[in-house]
Formats: sequence, C-alpha cells, structure tokens
Amino acid sequence: MCVNNKLCPCGTGQSYVDCCGALHAGARTAATAEQLMRSRYSAFAVSDEDYLLRTWAAKHRPASAGIDATDRWLKLEILATENGGLLQNEGVVEFRAHYVGGVVHERSRFIRENGQWVYAEAL
Repeated sequence: MCVNNKLCPCGTGQSYVDCCGALHAGARTAATAEQLMRSRYSAFAVSDEDYLLRTWAAKHRPASAGIDATDRWLKLEILATENGGLLQNEGVVEFRAHYVGGVVHERSRFIRENGQWVYAEAL
C-alpha cells in the first residue's frame, strides 16, 4: 500500500497523495482520460476497488472490479492517447500495465459521464 512519502504507482514521479491518492480520496477528479487511466492503474496497485467501481461507466460497470490483492503491480506504460483532453468528451488510452507474472496490454475507451471521466470499455 502506498503512503504519503511514497511515489505514485502511476509513474508520474509525484507522491501518491499529491497524484492519484487525491483522486482516490475524492479531493479532485481526473482532468483527462489519461489521468483517469493512471489513477485506475494506481487503484489496482493499492487495491482500491471502490474507486475503480466509481470510475466505471454505469452502462458497463460490473458488480466487482476483480482486484486480486496478491497481485504486485510494477509499472505503467502509456503507449498512445487519442483525444480525451480537457474540453473533450471521449478518449482512448493504450497502455501496458506490468505486474509480477505478466503484462496487461489494452486500448481503453473513456467517456465523460455527468461531467466526470469514466472508463467505458476495452477496445
């Protein structure tokens, strides 16, 4: 689990509390699709299932985020982004999420729902 003096798992180089921790705590919302992607990766890394479910589009939201607390997440690579900026309503982020034992490679679609960025689906 990340604590105040630890770097954020998302790879920005900021502290967890100043980066994704602020989004997880509800102090801020993601400004871009990429920022939401990073915060969702960090939520997996710190086992914050509530945040993952809150940031999942209502139409696609499962009953459980499927977190395995024994997974050890190692790093996130953002490979590409399409749209998803401050004034846009949809975006795509392609990423690789490395964990002990494997890699998740996905192109994810994000949309704004009630003014907030949410994860819609894998493409």
